[in-house]
Amino acid sequence: MVEGRRKATDRLVTTVVTSAFLLALLPLVSVLWTVISNGLTRFDAEFFTSSMRGVVGEGGGVYHAILGTLIITALAALISIPIGLLTAVYLVEYGKNSRLARSITFFVDVMTGIPSIVAGLFAVALFTLLLGPGARLGFAGSVALSVLMIPIVVRATEEMLKIVPNELREAAFALGVPKWRTILKVVIPTSVAGIASGVTLAIARVIGETAPLLVAVGVTTGVNLNPFDGRMATLPVFSYFSYATPGVPREPYLDRAWAAALVLIIIVMVLNLLARLIARAFAPKTR
Repeated sequence: MVEGRRKATDRLVTTVVTSAFLLALLPLVSVLWTVISNGLTRFDAEFFTSSMRGVVGEGGGVYHAILGTLIITALAALISIPIGLLTAVYLVEYGKNSRLARSITFFVDVMTGIPSIVAGLFAVALFTLLLGPGARLGFAGSVALSVLMIPIVVRATEEMLKIVPNELREAAFALGVPKWRTILKVVIPTSVAGIASGVTLAIARVIGETAPLLVAVGVTTGVNLNPFDGRMATLPVFSYFSYATPGVPREPYLDRAWAAALVLIIIVMVLNLLARLIARAFAPKTR
């Protein structure tokens, strides 16, 4: 049996695309395998329930770093999500092609490409002016992360609002519904699934940042739950320090570094699953 030209072309393109996808997937699989195989060494109860205060050599854990990461990231999300959502709503629903909207779009583009260390230095400079030299606190890390997070939230929300059909808005206006209520009750609920995904991507993008947290928050070995008072530990910085400056013997420090990286990956995966559940719960019902 002779295969037709169209079918042969389809088979060839499918093979090329599948091969390219598998090739692109190789680095991800390699990273995951390396982190999991090395990180599982320290996945014990002590690792998740103890800090590094007073620990030299074996033992200790990342309890303090997990709490610090969650607190700093949550504060960054509290700062970034309202600002990002309101900015995107203004750009799509009100600003259109005004001078202010064009200026905001330009600055969002600039902020999207800003290096993470610059965000950290901005936070350091800001809190040095407010509190004096040497100020290192968790809230400064949240401010640094929000500088990186806001443009991602704006871009993701803007794209989601743009794909909402104009017919929905016009139908609401025809019924005499005010514009602000149309946005709140029709436009945002219609695009909430995409917005939730964008916010999750933004959180996943910043939760693993090391440079801004290293310069703005610093390092500590104990638990600090107050982001407005003193240094806090975070998972990326903990993993970096454990790997870059191991003690003697090296193995316990390296094991803790890999395990902290694995915990970070698991937290990002959990956030992704949570976002999908939220999006499914708030998405408009079609049946």
